Amino acid sequence: MKFQITPIITVLLILGTLTSCQNKDSKEEQESDRGRQLELTQEVTFLNSSSDTVSTLKVAVADEQEERNQGLMDVNEMSSDAGMLFIFPEESELSFYMANTPLSLDIMFVNADSIIVRIHHSTTPFNSEQLPSGKPAKFVVETNAGYAVANDIQEGMRIRF
Repeated sequence: MKFQITPIITVLLILGTLTSCQNKDSKEEQESDRGRQLELTQEVTFLNSSSDTVSTLKVAVADEQEERNQGLMDVNEMSSDAGMLFIFPEESELSFYMANTPLSLDIMFVNADSIIVRIHHSTTPFNSEQLPSGKPAKFVVETNAGYAVANDIQEGMRIRF
């Protein structure tokens, strides 16, 4: 007895294979669309003048030069309660920019006493304009744009991590 594959079965097999390949490609595209993923290992708490907690943020920590240089570049999405904490070896005037950063961010410069000295609200993605601290800072917290306003975070408040 000889088995033959009919043209209809052949077409169905080909369509099944193509659909399987399309689903795989779609998953890979979705993963690449999300960009670089952060490892959120710490928390930053924002405190008002009475030392009451205003909000808490899960953060990835950038405490090595290479990590600070990378920052949030190539991160395409970040949950509303996530961000990045930059830790510098010494307090000094700092300046950040948004080159290769697709997300609009709030950038908060914090001095060695953990006081927020400058906030740049809703920065422009992919912009190479310098965003200076204006005063000496040792830490920087980056969040999604609008986080500071939504949580009533202001210059002069403190952070804890």
